[in-house]
Amino acid sequence: MALSTGKTVPSFNVIDHTGEAVTNKSLQGQKYILFFYGQDDTPTCTKQVCAANEAFPAATKKGYRIFGVSPDKVAKHQKFIDKYALDVSLLSDPEKSMMYAFGAYGPKVFMGKEVIGVYRKAFFVDEKGTITAILDDVKAADQGKLIMDVLG
Repeated sequence: MALSTGKTVPSFNVIDHTGEAVTNKSLQGQKYILFFYGQDDTPTCTKQVCAANEAFPAATKKGYRIFGVSPDKVAKHQKFIDKYALDVSLLSDPEKSMMYAFGAYGPKVFMGKEVIGVYRKAFFVDEKGTITAILDDVKAADQGKLIMDVLG
Protein backbone atom coordinates (compact mmCIF):
# COMPACT_ATOMS: atom_id res chain seq x y z
CA MET A 1 0.00 0.00 0.00
CA ALA A 2 1.43 3.36 -1.02
CA LEU A 3 1.88 5.98 1.67
CA SER A 4 -0.09 9.19 1.43
CA THR A 5 -0.73 12.26 3.52
CA GLY A 6 -3.03 11.60 6.45
CA LYS A 7 -1.65 8.06 6.92
CA THR A 8 0.30 6.94 9.95
CA VAL A 9 4.04 6.63 9.43
CA PRO A 10 5.19 2.99 9.05
CA SER A 11 6.98 1.33 11.96
CA PHE A 12 10.75 1.67 11.82
CA ASN A 13 13.69 0.91 14.06
CA VAL A 14 17.11 2.08 12.87
CA ILE A 15 20.34 3.46 14.32
CA ASP A 16 21.51 7.06 13.96
CA HIS A 17 25.07 8.24 13.28
CA THR A 18 25.83 8.24 17.03
CA GLY A 19 24.73 4.62 17.48
CA GLU A 20 21.42 5.51 19.17
CA ALA A 21 18.21 3.71 18.21
CA VAL A 22 15.61 5.85 16.46
CA THR A 23 12.10 4.47 16.08
CA ASN A 24 8.72 5.78 15.06
CA LYS A 25 7.73 5.34 18.74
CA SER A 26 10.75 7.27 20.08
CA LEU A 27 9.80 10.18 17.82
CA GLN A 28 6.17 10.34 19.02
CA GLY A 29 5.43 13.86 20.22
CA GLN A 30 7.97 15.41 17.82
CA LYS A 31 7.67 16.76 14.30
CA TYR A 32 10.25 15.45 11.88
CA ILE A 33 11.29 15.18 8.25
CA LEU A 34 12.71 11.98 6.78
CA PHE A 35 14.52 12.19 3.47
CA PHE A 36 15.93 9.22 1.60
CA TYR A 37 19.16 9.17 -0.40
CA GLY A 38 21.50 6.56 -1.84
CA GLN A 39 24.97 6.83 -0.34
CA ASP A 40 27.19 9.10 1.73
CA ASP A 41 29.96 11.04 0.04
CA THR A 42 28.92 10.54 -3.58
CA PRO A 43 28.54 13.71 -5.66
CA THR A 44 24.76 13.76 -6.11
CA CYS A 45 23.88 12.45 -2.66
CA THR A 46 26.29 14.91 -1.06
CA LYS A 47 24.43 17.72 -2.86
CA GLN A 48 21.13 16.37 -1.54
CA VAL A 49 22.26 16.03 2.08
CA CYS A 50 24.01 19.40 2.10
CA ALA A 51 20.91 21.03 0.58
CA ALA A 52 18.75 19.48 3.30
CA ASN A 53 21.26 20.68 5.88
CA GLU A 54 20.78 24.26 4.62
CA ALA A 55 17.10 23.96 5.64
CA PHE A 56 18.05 22.81 9.15
CA PRO A 57 17.90 26.22 10.93
CA ALA A 58 14.47 27.09 9.51
CA ALA A 59 13.11 23.60 10.16
CA THR A 60 14.36 23.71 13.75
CA LYS A 61 12.66 27.08 14.27
CA LYS A 62 9.41 25.46 13.15
CA GLY A 63 9.94 22.57 15.59
CA TYR A 64 11.12 19.92 13.11
CA ARG A 65 14.01 17.51 13.31
CA ILE A 66 15.56 16.37 10.01
CA PHE A 67 16.81 12.85 9.34
CA GLY A 68 18.54 11.57 6.22
CA VAL A 69 18.15 7.84 5.61
CA SER A 70 20.54 5.70 3.55
CA PRO A 71 21.87 2.13 3.59
CA ASP A 72 25.25 3.35 4.88
CA LYS A 73 26.62 2.08 8.17
CA VAL A 74 26.91 4.24 11.30
CA ALA A 75 30.68 4.82 11.02
CA LYS A 76 30.36 6.05 7.42
CA HIS A 77 27.55 8.40 8.46
CA GLN A 78 29.70 9.87 11.24
CA LYS A 79 32.62 10.48 8.86
CA PHE A 80 30.25 12.13 6.38
CA ILE A 81 28.80 14.39 9.09
CA ASP A 82 32.27 15.35 10.29
CA LYS A 83 33.55 16.03 6.75
CA TYR A 84 30.69 18.41 5.86
CA ALA A 85 29.89 19.74 9.38
CA LEU A 86 26.28 18.56 9.03
CA ASP A 87 23.55 19.39 11.54
CA VAL A 88 21.02 16.87 10.20
CA SER A 89 20.95 13.40 11.75
CA LEU A 90 21.68 10.43 9.51
CA LEU A 91 19.96 7.09 9.96
CA SER A 92 21.52 3.79 8.98
CA ASP A 93 19.24 1.33 7.14
CA PRO A 94 21.62 -1.30 5.69
CA GLU A 95 18.85 -3.92 5.41
CA LYS A 96 16.68 -1.30 3.65
CA SER A 97 13.67 -2.30 5.76
CA MET A 98 12.78 1.34 6.45
CA MET A 99 13.26 2.24 2.79
CA TYR A 100 10.94 -0.55 1.68
CA ALA A 101 8.34 0.46 4.32
CA PHE A 102 8.34 4.03 2.98
CA GLY A 103 8.32 2.97 -0.69
CA ALA A 104 11.76 4.53 -1.12
CA TYR A 105 13.59 1.58 -2.64
CA GLY A 106 13.07 -0.46 -5.79
CA PRO A 107 13.52 -0.51 -9.56
CA LYS A 108 14.40 2.75 -11.31
CA VAL A 109 16.23 3.99 -14.37
CA PHE A 110 19.72 5.33 -13.75
CA MET A 111 21.89 6.53 -16.64
CA GLY A 112 19.63 4.77 -19.09
CA LYS A 113 19.69 1.40 -17.33
CA GLU A 114 17.15 -0.20 -15.04
CA VAL A 115 18.67 -0.71 -11.59
CA ILE A 116 17.44 -1.30 -8.05
CA GLY A 117 18.07 1.69 -5.82
CA VAL A 118 16.87 4.42 -3.49
CA TYR A 119 14.11 6.82 -4.55
CA ARG A 120 14.81 10.39 -3.45
CA LYS A 121 11.73 11.14 -1.34
CA ALA A 122 10.95 13.12 1.78
CA PHE A 123 8.19 12.70 4.36
CA PHE A 124 6.97 15.31 6.84
CA VAL A 125 5.53 13.80 10.01
CA ASP A 126 3.59 15.49 12.81
CA GLU A 127 3.71 14.85 16.58
CA LYS A 128 1.08 12.10 16.29
CA GLY A 129 3.05 10.17 13.67
CA THR A 130 0.82 11.27 10.79
CA ILE A 131 2.35 12.04 7.39
CA THR A 132 1.50 15.66 6.57
CA ALA A 133 3.43 16.04 3.29
CA ILE A 134 5.39 13.89 0.84
CA LEU A 135 7.98 15.00 -1.68
CA ASP A 136 8.39 12.45 -4.50
CA ASP A 137 11.17 12.27 -7.07
CA VAL A 138 13.30 14.94 -5.41
CA LYS A 139 16.12 16.45 -7.45
CA ALA A 140 19.16 16.30 -5.16
CA ALA A 141 20.17 19.96 -5.29
CA ASP A 142 16.55 21.05 -4.63
CA GLN A 143 16.10 19.10 -1.37
CA GLY A 144 16.57 22.11 0.92
CA LYS A 145 14.40 24.46 -1.16
CA LEU A 146 11.63 21.84 -1.30
CA ILE A 147 11.73 21.42 2.48
CA MET A 148 11.52 25.19 2.90
CA ASP A 149 8.57 25.36 0.45
CA VAL A 150 6.61 22.82 2.51
CA LEU A 151 7.46 24.53 5.79
CA GLY A 152 6.29 27.86 4.36
